[in-house]
Amino acid sequence: MKKMSNIYESAANTLGIFNSPCLTKVELRVACKGISDRDALSKPDPCVILKMQSHGQWFEVDRTEVIRTCINPVYSKLFTVDFYFEEVQRLRFEVHDISSNHNGLKEADFLGGMECTLGQIVSQRKLSKSLLKHGNTAGKSSITVIAEELSGNDDYVELAFNARKLDDKVVMNNLSPAWKSFKVSVNSLCSGDPDRRLKCIVWDWDSNGKHDFIGEFTSTFKEMRGAMEGKQVQWECINPKYKAKKKNYKNSGTVILNLCKIHKMHSFLDYIMGGCQIQFTVAIDFTASNGDPRNSCSLHYIHPYQPNEYLKALVAVGEICQDYDSDKMFPAFGFGARIPPEYTVSHDFAINFNEDNPECAGIQGVVEAYQSCLPKLQLYGPTNIAPIIQKVAKSASEETNTKEASQYFILLILTDGVITDMADTREAIVHASHLPMSVIIVGVGNADFSDMQMLDGDDGILRSPKGEPVLRDIVQFVPFRNFKHASPAALAKSVLAEVPNQVVDYYNGKGIKPKCSSEMYESSRTLAP
Repeated sequence: MKKMSNIYESAANTLGIFNSPCLTKVELRVACKGISDRDALSKPDPCVILKMQSHGQWFEVDRTEVIRTCINPVYSKLFTVDFYFEEVQRLRFEVHDISSNHNGLKEADFLGGMECTLGQIVSQRKLSKSLLKHGNTAGKSSITVIAEELSGNDDYVELAFNARKLDDKVVMNNLSPAWKSFKVSVNSLCSGDPDRRLKCIVWDWDSNGKHDFIGEFTSTFKEMRGAMEGKQVQWECINPKYKAKKKNYKNSGTVILNLCKIHKMHSFLDYIMGGCQIQFTVAIDFTASNGDPRNSCSLHYIHPYQPNEYLKALVAVGEICQDYDSDKMFPAFGFGARIPPEYTVSHDFAINFNEDNPECAGIQGVVEAYQSCLPKLQLYGPTNIAPIIQKVAKSASEETNTKEASQYFILLILTDGVITDMADTREAIVHASHLPMSVIIVGVGNADFSDMQMLDGDDGILRSPKGEPVLRDIVQFVPFRNFKHASPAALAKSVLAEVPNQVVDYYNGKGIKPKCSSEMYESSRTLAP
């Protein structure tokens, strides 16, 4: 019979929390430079107000303190906001001159404002922009915003216990067991408090569930950390009933901790703020099943006032990803069409027809290239998506040689039909699951998308035709029709929600730390004008 502690029973169920989504809070610090008001005879009393956009309307989130008679204020008040990668979070910073006679804005002088997204701030970590007043630059004044992640301890600890001379409860006992090591998050173990008291209970395990109590002891995570670097920590295992009744009772054995190893878990923002770039690539289905683009019934029809589903999905997802790519240049490909000049079928052609440089300037550049290429193509088939996955995977594979968290690739595939190269696609996804890459598939139109659901892997582990399983889940599929009457933001939120965990899973699984050095980090924290 085994001796086992209930700490192991509870810990066995904690490993899954590392992949569960968690709320990320970001702290914003603000400073201004060259604040002035042409109408004022003295230095202003500036205050910064943070506003956030919701349903097209701005609302005040918080405001800093007023700093009296200052043109280069550095504010001590911090703004705390919730960060969601899958949403475009529009922010507005306004600077007002609030005199000592009142704190209201109606009588205050507006000195300038700056609009941006939270994604732009966290991706650059330190964002400086000119202040604008009534659409014009407010003199030489500027504002600087620094982001810092506020989160709990995401690290986890590996513990290994053994025991010596435990009480003999039944025949054929192992009185000096060595338990298998286990891992538990620091949050689950002690809520991040190293001095929190922990009770460890040792039982004599019985297959019928009626375990016999042997003894217990209390400790703290701070004490357990004494077992780091090859040392041991031990505790007497005490049975309170025996101690109260038996005069010469010492203990019911000794429990020894011979391993305490802390594993650092870096967050999504650790990597983004460390300089990791999101490389966003678009692939668009130009097979004949979409219908003639000149016909208003076609999924590719360009309406003068209403974007088609391809454009809606492209802009919704691209608008978010573009904040995390510093050069804002996005490769865009098409598949399933005959292309000029020979009009041979291609499944991975550049929609700007420049195979040497398929990148488009910004999401708007992708939109323009898409609209421009449509009249030049002959929609054909079949619907093969493995070639485009393999193309992006090749770039992601080259990135692995750096051994750094420099670039993570997101491939957005927009398609209307049933995949015709399913075996090759499964093989390509299994290969890509070993790379810094995620695949987002948006199904346009009303086709049967059951194959796409299988690629998603939510209903079971995706395997290659040879039976090799994916290393990690990298595919997210969403049919556009589920969001036909919802906002584009709802679609983007659905397809991008898993990306942060996919990024973290890849880099943490490879043991790759964020790229940014501590010197760069401290440099970015400097707010002084």
